[in-house]
Amino acid sequence: MTVSTNYGSRPRLASLLLLGTVLGGSAAYAQAPAAPRTAAPVAAAPAPVPSGQTVGTIRSIAVSGSQRLEADTVRSYVALRAGETYTREALDQALKDLYATELFADVQIRDDNGALTIEVRENPVINRIVLEGNKRLKSDKINPEIRLAPRQIFTRSKARADVARIIELYRRQGRFAATVEPKMVQLDQNRVDIVFEISEGDKSKVRRINILGNESFSDNALRGEMATKQTGLTKIFSSGTSYDPDRLSYDQQKLRQFYLTNGYADFRVISAVAELTPDKRDFIITYVVEEGQRYKFGEVDLTSEIRDLQPDALKYIVRMKPGDWYNAKQIEDTVDSITQTAGLLGFTPDVRPDFVRDKEKLTMSVTFKVNDAPRVYVERIDINGNTHTKDKVVRREFRLAEGDAFNSFRVKRSRDRIQSLGYFQEKFEIEQKPGSAPDRMILEANVEEKSTGELQVSAGFSSLEKFIVDLSIRERNFMGKGQEVRASVNYSTYSKSIEAGFTEPYLFDRNIAVGGDIFRRDYNSFNFINNDRNTTYQQVTTGFQLRLGVALTEFWSLAMRYGLSYDDVTLDKNTFFSDANGDGVLECDPLLAGRYLCDAIGKRTTSSIGYSLVLDNLNNRIRPSAGQRAVLSQDFAGLGGSVKYLRTRIDADKYWGFGGGFIFNAGFEGGYIMPLGGTRRDSSGNAIDAVRLTDRFFLGEPQMRGFGIRGVGPRVQRSAYDTLTGTLLTNRDQITDDAIGGRAYYLGHLELEIPLGSGARELGLRPSVFVDAGAVFGVKKPKLTRLDDFRDSNGVIGPRVSPIRNAAGELQCQNSTTGVLTPTALGACDTATSTLFGNSTAPFQETFLGDSPKPRLSVGIGVNWNSPFGPFRINVAKALLKEPGDNTKLFSFNVGTQF
Repeated sequence: MTVSTNYGSRPRLASLLLLGTVLGGSAAYAQAPAAPRTAAPVAAAPAPVPSGQTVGTIRSIAVSGSQRLEADTVRSYVALRAGETYTREALDQALKDLYATELFADVQIRDDNGALTIEVRENPVINRIVLEGNKRLKSDKINPEIRLAPRQIFTRSKARADVARIIELYRRQGRFAATVEPKMVQLDQNRVDIVFEISEGDKSKVRRINILGNESFSDNALRGEMATKQTGLTKIFSSGTSYDPDRLSYDQQKLRQFYLTNGYADFRVISAVAELTPDKRDFIITYVVEEGQRYKFGEVDLTSEIRDLQPDALKYIVRMKPGDWYNAKQIEDTVDSITQTAGLLGFTPDVRPDFVRDKEKLTMSVTFKVNDAPRVYVERIDINGNTHTKDKVVRREFRLAEGDAFNSFRVKRSRDRIQSLGYFQEKFEIEQKPGSAPDRMILEANVEEKSTGELQVSAGFSSLEKFIVDLSIRERNFMGKGQEVRASVNYSTYSKSIEAGFTEPYLFDRNIAVGGDIFRRDYNSFNFINNDRNTTYQQVTTGFQLRLGVALTEFWSLAMRYGLSYDDVTLDKNTFFSDANGDGVLECDPLLAGRYLCDAIGKRTTSSIGYSLVLDNLNNRIRPSAGQRAVLSQDFAGLGGSVKYLRTRIDADKYWGFGGGFIFNAGFEGGYIMPLGGTRRDSSGNAIDAVRLTDRFFLGEPQMRGFGIRGVGPRVQRSAYDTLTGTLLTNRDQITDDAIGGRAYYLGHLELEIPLGSGARELGLRPSVFVDAGAVFGVKKPKLTRLDDFRDSNGVIGPRVSPIRNAAGELQCQNSTTGVLTPTALGACDTATSTLFGNSTAPFQETFLGDSPKPRLSVGIGVNWNSPFGPFRINVAKALLKEPGDNTKLFSFNVGTQF
């Protein structure tokens, strides 16, 4: 009798196909030598055989069909042995045992009167894994989830598991309609290609969010607190409209947090159910909530069990008062503040709020109990994941050392300092793990490095600089040592520069920063005539600066610097120079340029030494929401060179983060430059301001919004003389306007950043409202060219002889020698020859304006946008207070792009 039993791949394939359907995908294996993928036919199962019946005695066990496995290895997988009796159940179990190894695609056992032959077909070896149809989810995101790999033996269980993992990835992205169909392409030498054919489908959206049981707050108010959003026109750019089961749990916590911060201490979410719509495309989420009663604070107290820490030293931190609405977030913030303050005083506190609820009076009394936590010491600090950054770069930012007493404030400060390096992931935390003893703790920093090298080519358009090109290369973590190396080239229509720099933040592993910069800057000053920008003077600066910085305390630091620069200030000879003396030598012409510009030209060397005292406890140096930064700087020029002055500046900002994402910023800056070189005189011997034009302070856009660039402060306006009407032109577009700066300035601003919905946040939109107030002033009034001044035929600038009007009303010039009257239409006569003033500069009048410390004030709104084209800033500001001569500007923007 011959018994042939087959538990081969065909029945298993059917099972896998069913499983794929349950998972949302389908599974089929096509087997044909190097042929297109088709599903193989399913073999019929053998007829049932009566169980428990002894077939006979095993005379021998042979193995056929094995290629990689030895026959003895195959026999070892079954419990059948030669010389023993066997039953149909034993044969069935042998087949199950062989399939359980997942080494075989097909197994049959043939019985020839006790001579058993195990016929096997080994599972193929995987040649490669191919993904097809995945567009929304890239292969580098899917491949790590696939357990099958080239040169491994193919197994159905791994294939089913891989299908499930891929579908789960798509579900996390809200694509619940995604299907995955695994297929097998047979190759020679029992090798196969495994192809996962993916149909991604559309994202499953949240069509509606229903909230039941809420009475105190509207549905819209509660939906606004959730990360999940309903689909709608205003949410077309938001990813929050996609269904995510993990986000469902998060939203429940957000609801609870919202109610607890508004006094509802008994609030709870009874149920949260997500249901597919009948068309199986979207979800409808329903929350059932129970608000409970609203509580107020009762008695609020603080006690301390630490011997040397008196409660009065901490009570000022407790801001809530009896009668205030209960706020759980305020409780958490108070606990953190008490812990931080006690930590700064050298204690290791355990702060626990003790609540007493009065359900009749609806009050919640709170007592903050400050206990001395058991001393725990840092046994070891482990740093993992830093493949490029050296250990010491991370370790030197820790405010705790091995062997120190554990201090939660210092751990938090260490986390902030490491994160401020910018070398690692944004959501970095220092894990606290138990040590070898109860009073020992291990601090573990698991970092994920990110790219610190930057090669950037930017192009853009600015309302100030027109076309801009910027090329820069920067490495913020050079060779993993925390050093910074940078170089940049900037080009625009009105400015050019090339710079290179290096910074070592820890010299000889000490908290001493050193660095240096070399630069060449080419800057063109300008004014506007008829809305056209015209270059006035050009300043080319070449130099270097050396820097040294030391940390005084955790938040105070001192920076010192020395700089040497060479300036060359020039004017366009074709525009502003003339042969005034008639000797063939071109000189700066005050009638063309103005005396103040003629005094500014020349070459000079500035050798300066300076320092900055810095207080900085911002929580984030890139986008702060709490803390403050203040800088006092002084620079003394006069260590050699031709320029001598003392410049002093202060700059301070403070940030407050309010609930709901509001960030308020108050800032102030100011400065004064005092000349040290004595009186300066012009070519005519007249005293002029001792501070050179290029060393003064200027104010306007972009520092002070609502005004044009250099639009605030002292300036000289030149009004042309209309030779036809005999009147001055007063239209600002026809007036030459030159800002000349001042010795002193101040600028204050208040700005409130307004949070938007998740869709706008994902687009990078951050609107704000602001108020700016400031002024620049304190410059010696320059000698001006009056309407009565002109250059005569001898090159002398002086008062003009007024024309004489005859009886007929005609303007005439009288010759001082002959007395002959000559008609004139220009309204000017030459003092030497009494000829018409028509071959020289047309008459004009200069006016000095704007030298006032009175504040200029502007208010406006602005939007920062991290657009696909680069950072974009737009401001709309209205000047409410201004002085005569100030240049206002309602709208300004700046945009750049990277490619």
